[in-house]
Amino acid sequence: MFYSCSSLTSLIIPNGVINIGDDEFSQCYNLTNVIIPNSVTSIGPRAFEDCYLLSNITIPNRVTSIGYIAFLYCTSLNNVTFGSGVTNIADSAFFYCTNLTGVYFQGNSPTPTNDTTVFTSDTKATVYYLQSATGWGQTFDGLPTMMWNPQAMTRDNSFGVKTNGFGFNIIGSSNLTIVVEASTNLVNSAWSPVSTNTLNTFIGTNGTAYFSDPQWTNYPGRFYRFRSP
Repeated sequence: MFYSCSSLTSLIIPNGVINIGDDEFSQCYNLTNVIIPNSVTSIGPRAFEDCYLLSNITIPNRVTSIGYIAFLYCTSLNNVTFGSGVTNIADSAFFYCTNLTGVYFQGNSPTPTNDTTVFTSDTKATVYYLQSATGWGQTFDGLPTMMWNPQAMTRDNSFGVKTNGFGFNIIGSSNLTIVVEASTNLVNSAWSPVSTNTLNTFIGTNGTAYFSDPQWTNYPGRFYRFRSP
């Protein structure tokens, strides 16, 4: 339906759509942003092939399968987040997404249907998975893996007000890079990045980094959270 709509730049797929079909948005060369609703359960072959400007994609939890070369040549794609329901990723689904750096899985390890071709030529990418997930090894379909497990240390001497501001140690997988965001209201939250920390100081096998917020005195109260870069 939307094949080769080269002027399409942004897309919100309405809730209720179950399947994104074959070639649905293929060769939408100027598409930069897509929101896929939670109702979608499958993404068909070549669905977003040659969407050169698509930079990030989030696969909802109900999606179980991603078709053959679904995101082929999405050369601007930086991050992909897979929901917990993905169980099957077909051959070359993310072939030649050469700027892909972060691949984030919220569930157990899915099953690639090939011999390491899902992420062919994506040499910059690392696969991240949660501590509670199962089936993960040191690599996934040819890419290195890393557990996403940052924790704020609130029970050691690093936590609290120091001369350079309020801060605390962060601990997790070695060399894990995280962004610390802050907000003053959890109900109507507007989160803004405060710092980017790489856990490259080591305690045993864990990485650590010290986070400090020099602007903390400007607010009556502030909340913090972690996200991927």
